[in-house]
Amino acid sequence: MIYKNAFGRRAFDWANYVFLGGAALLCLLPLIHVLAVSFSASSAATAGFVKLWPVDFTLASYKYALNKPQFIDSFLVSLERVALGALINMTLTVLIAYPLSKERRQFRWRSVYAWFFVVTILFSGGLIPVFMVVKQLGLLDSIWALVLPGAVPVFNVILLLNFMRSQPKELYEAAFVDGAGHWSVLWRIAVPLAKPALATLLLFICVGHWNSWFDGLIYMNKPEHFPLQTYLQSVVINRDPSLMTTTEELKTLSQISDQTTKAAQIFLAALPILLLYPFLQKHFIQGITLGSVKE
Repeated sequence: MIYKNAFGRRAFDWANYVFLGGAALLCLLPLIHVLAVSFSASSAATAGFVKLWPVDFTLASYKYALNKPQFIDSFLVSLERVALGALINMTLTVLIAYPLSKERRQFRWRSVYAWFFVVTILFSGGLIPVFMVVKQLGLLDSIWALVLPGAVPVFNVILLLNFMRSQPKELYEAAFVDGAGHWSVLWRIAVPLAKPALATLLLFICVGHWNSWFDGLIYMNKPEHFPLQTYLQSVVINRDPSLMTTTEELKTLSQISDQTTKAAQIFLAALPILLLYPFLQKHFIQGITLGSVKE
């Protein structure tokens, strides 16, 4: 009987490995195809010969993309946005989640403030009022128009405060007995214990800022102020004439194809997040269990 149970368990595990491996492969295939197209010659890409492996390997598309000032400028704008957005979002999330994680006897108005934030998830002012506020504050065509709206991600606040509420209360009580204040407890106990949750939220915030394109389209009037995803949307989908190539670039494009240059720029745009994830993977795996039942 024990042998049958062990065999069934192994079969179940292998079935899970095969299924999850196949699902992961299906997710990777489009990215592999884009990568193969970006490294392929223009004739092979245009003829549709490129599948999952480059045909007539060349770096011409990457040289073109990296030498394009508009691509570099938008790349730097996105880097600045992610750096400022992550700093502001994480700081405000921690400062809001810590007091809201306390019991009502410790923070009398906790429920009032909690509902104040929860209501913003249920009801929104809409796109036009937000645009009017950004315009009246003089934030159009500035990096702050991309960072300040949505500076307090309420969903992240809820995740973090629930994680903090699950931390051992004895540590806080011992710190208060030793004379520590709330600031010391926050930065020396609560934040270090919440590293898995913070790493998960940091990854969510970075991916959200990096992949966002619509706000750059409505808040930025000059193409040189576009974040990277807005630039790619304008070039790949809308083909904005203001972002099209010059006469010198047309000579270069005669040696490469529009398809390979788009693929190269798309892969370069995804590369920073692909490089960031391995550094947060350990904490991310722990952080995704936020709210799970623990015995």
